[in-house]
Amino acid sequence: MNGVQIRSAERALSVGTWLIVAGAMLFSVLTVTPLMRAHTPADWRWTAPILPLVVDAAVVIVVRLDSVLARLGGHGGRWPVVLRWMTGGMTLALNIADSALAKDLVGVAVHAVAPLLLIVTAETGLAYRTAITNALTAIQERERAERAAREKAAAERAEAAAKREREAREFEARMAREQREHEAALVREQAEREERARREERERAEAAERAEREARERHEREREQQRAERERREREAAARMEKERRERAEQAAREQREQAERAERERAELLAAGPAQEQQGKELARRTVAAAFAAGLSVRQAAELCGWSTGWVTARYQELRETPTARTLEAAGR
Repeated sequence: MNGVQIRSAERALSVGTWLIVAGAMLFSVLTVTPLMRAHTPADWRWTAPILPLVVDAAVVIVVRLDSVLARLGGHGGRWPVVLRWMTGGMTLALNIADSALAKDLVGVAVHAVAPLLLIVTAETGLAYRTAITNALTAIQERERAERAAREKAAAERAEAAAKREREAREFEARMAREQREHEAALVREQAEREERARREERERAEAAERAEREARERHEREREQQRAERERREREAAARMEKERRERAEQAAREQREQAERAERERAELLAAGPAQEQQGKELARRTVAAAFAAGLSVRQAAELCGWSTGWVTARYQELRETPTARTLEAAGR
């Protein structure tokens, strides 16, 4: 069996054990509760189910901890054995007590089934779990041994491969050395041929140098002529650019004068309009106040011209005082 099958069997054992434990606990509670009620004072009969529940809780603890210890391969010592047999004996005694007191042998036999099954199941389950744990341990040991063997074989194969690779490198190194020696001989022959070719090349180079010197002198004369022509064209282009720059400057000056004249005319028109019959629009009022400010009129006079309050006009005057003269004139022009 493999590990999966063993774990499946362990799960089946665990499920069956807990089914038996649950059935035995239910049967014990139903059987022992009437006995405890019959032997308990009337005021305390409601406590009758407590004793079977306590004993059954001890059974659950024993079964659960035995399963854990068996799974871990440990042993709790003698006290778990004492608790296991004591809880089993108590469960058996409590279940058959009512029938035994009535001398009902059939009832004793019937009520002993569940406790005895629980006792035997607990002992058998512990033995099964111990055996399953030992089997799993053996399987794990075998798997570790097989894994170690595979690793050893892999290491041996790697060592053999390294040896083959080392031999291959040595062979390649020997072949490379022979190749280098052959190439060195070829290089020497090539060097001799190149030396002869260089001598011939030097002779051709000297002839070419003389021809190149003559061509360079001719090229220098042509380049000097081209440079003189380029300088003449640059001077003409610079003169044209300077003329265009002066024309643009004159055009800008004319535009500035025209703009200043328009602003002056608009300011004169705003001041000549006289006191406003009704409150002017905000933009028109701003231009009127700017014109009054530029003309040196008082706040009250400016307020009469635009129809706005003196407080609003005072605020605009303060803004105009904080604004440079050029920007004031520009605002008035707008």
